[in-house]
Amino acid sequence: MDGDRVSWPAPDDADDELVEVLPHQHELLADAPPEPVIDDPPSPDLPLPRPIDGTDDGIDQRFLNRELSWLQFNDRVLSLASEPGIPLLERAKFVAIASTNLDEFFQVRVAALKDTIAAGLDRPTPDGRTPAKQLADIGASMPEFIERLDTAFVDHLVPELAEAGVELVDYDDLTPDEITALDSWFDERVFPVLTPLAVDPGHPFPYISDLALSLAVNVADPETGDRRFARLKVPNVFPRLVEVAVGRFLPVEQLIAAKLDLLFVGMIVEEWAPFRVSRNADLTVEDEEAEDLLEAVEMELRRRRFNRAVRLEVSHDIGAEILELLVRELDLTHDDVTYHRSPLDLSCLWELMSIDRPDLKDDLWAPITAGRLAAAEESDKPIVDVIRHRSMLVHHPYESFSSSVEEFISQAAKDPKVQSIKMTLYRAGGDSAVIRSLIRAAETGKQVAVLVELKARFDEATNVQWAKQLERAGVHVVYGMVGLKTHSKVVLVVRDDGDRLRRYCHIGTGNYNAKTAKIYEDLGLFTCDDDVGADALQLFNHLTGYSRAIEYRTLLVAPRDLRRQLTDLIEHESSFGTDGHITIKCNSIADPEMVEALYKASQAGVTIDLIVRGICCLRPGVPGMSENIRVRSVLGRYLEHSRIFRFAHGNRVGPDSSERIDDATSDALYLIGSADLMPRNLNRRVEVLVPIEHPRHVAWLDQAIEFALADDVVAWEQQPDDTWLRLGPVDEFDPHPQRRMYEWAVEQQTAGRRASE
Repeated sequence: MDGDRVSWPAPDDADDELVEVLPHQHELLADAPPEPVIDDPPSPDLPLPRPIDGTDDGIDQRFLNRELSWLQFNDRVLSLASEPGIPLLERAKFVAIASTNLDEFFQVRVAALKDTIAAGLDRPTPDGRTPAKQLADIGASMPEFIERLDTAFVDHLVPELAEAGVELVDYDDLTPDEITALDSWFDERVFPVLTPLAVDPGHPFPYISDLALSLAVNVADPETGDRRFARLKVPNVFPRLVEVAVGRFLPVEQLIAAKLDLLFVGMIVEEWAPFRVSRNADLTVEDEEAEDLLEAVEMELRRRRFNRAVRLEVSHDIGAEILELLVRELDLTHDDVTYHRSPLDLSCLWELMSIDRPDLKDDLWAPITAGRLAAAEESDKPIVDVIRHRSMLVHHPYESFSSSVEEFISQAAKDPKVQSIKMTLYRAGGDSAVIRSLIRAAETGKQVAVLVELKARFDEATNVQWAKQLERAGVHVVYGMVGLKTHSKVVLVVRDDGDRLRRYCHIGTGNYNAKTAKIYEDLGLFTCDDDVGADALQLFNHLTGYSRAIEYRTLLVAPRDLRRQLTDLIEHESSFGTDGHITIKCNSIADPEMVEALYKASQAGVTIDLIVRGICCLRPGVPGMSENIRVRSVLGRYLEHSRIFRFAHGNRVGPDSSERIDDATSDALYLIGSADLMPRNLNRRVEVLVPIEHPRHVAWLDQAIEFALADDVVAWEQQPDDTWLRLGPVDEFDPHPQRRMYEWAVEQQTAGRRASE
């Protein structure tokens, strides 16, 4: 879930528009080449593609396909619905997440592939698959995935939930008393908002909006014999799952279907079937040509609902006549149809989480307030005093977002010594305390500048509204750089401390979104380090103004330098051979040059541990190529979202030298930030990584990594044949890295309080 949308790859990770980066005046793009409409092919200076299994079917086995890798990720999410160690309602939640994830995959990735084919472009991806081949492979995998989804829900969860007292029933299972009560509710609440739309010579086939649940109905006139098709949209103004009695829930479309005779009075309802359409969710906004980007995005949002259909979901028992009509009128083929035994759109299972059954949910892990912040709160000291004394690392949701990030911005807004606040906003969500603080700061005369990324996919409408409110309050709102998305997570507060002006910064891995901060695992650094502050100021000057690029002192910034800097760090670690060690925790690895650099490091003997939540286009464990690379995926109650880079010798000049870089106290270099190892992050997004240097912060990152890589925890490990092996106890979901991390964080806070007493 990101913003107000329920999903797990999350829109934060949803792809950018597949368009080329346009040249523009900002020097921040100086070293960033334009990108093609599909992911980059292997660079000419890389080895020629070769199969690793002795076959040569045109597929380069050294690079895994990103679309198929994503589908494997969603399969791992779905597998959580069958974990006996996870409470039942939480298991139902993972079915909902997997369903919503699949919606976004079709809206974004499948739609992009169809657009690429329609444009006549046939460039293969790094693994050698053409767009048509990718669509064929995706289509071939869908029936099996849908069957696993249906099996998890229909054959396992439904009976297990019923045994636990939560029943999902069909209309035919209702008692007479339940039907009587539903009749009254239907007449008062449902019937008045239903609008049947018939198709006849005077009424063309109606427009079916994106992801709307509908009923297709065939009716006949008993007197004339005339037959007509009608579409009935299931409105979302009432619950999808209607509680007909305590613990008994009926899908509302079944109730509507049972009352079709009231909507088609005097007609014979011959057949009905639920269906749902997914459409292309792309926004086509030409930054260079838009005189007003805000207005252009608003216009495209209105147009998006009319985008091309890319998928049709139907019930497995749909009649052939209705199916043919839907396929024809939606301009689809039968390859675009998925057939379901479950109710369509299982995101409705989120509604079950409102049931008061704590025995069927995860035990509560209340977020703690970071120890130094708790002490400051007790002594009535502002957060800037804590940061001025020493930088502070926070780890959400184990540590509270509200008492750290939100409180930092809130205090800055009210602090008379604060002169300016600057920040980036990618996804702020619906009801945002951060936005309210920024408005308050502007209204009290502070200089407030906010870069709002209008093109954050699926949050465009929310961001447009926030931009308007901020502008009305006097905030300087910037809509990002031409051709780039601003994905970095940075706050800069300038304060007059009396002796001097200081810059207080927060640089994080996650969005400034209170809702997702409760379920996304993320890191953030608070600091008033002079070099970090100077870099942050220069970054905002680039983002909001017109200036030439400079060399950053501390921050690593994409797209200008980050690719080169990460490549240099990997190559530098390779020079230490078997003593080298690289650890990367991120959401996705799909950039072919980064994959190739890691292969070369493995061949040099470097130990490489990759903790990758989602897409991984690297093939680990192959002798002679990647035998020193291990890839692990951690899934659980929180979505792993932080990015950590650890290079064991990143602070040393070379293997034969004891000289350290920048007088660092340790050989190892640690970085956190917003960037994944994907072409979009390195080439066409503004991303920021910041070094982590304090020994306590380094120890915290080491501990988080250690928990994720432990031999006995529940996790998934990628095999050389591109399968994923579940590790840990079979009948339990413990020990789990997230539980260990939470318990350890609580221990650290307790120990810190004892030390201060």
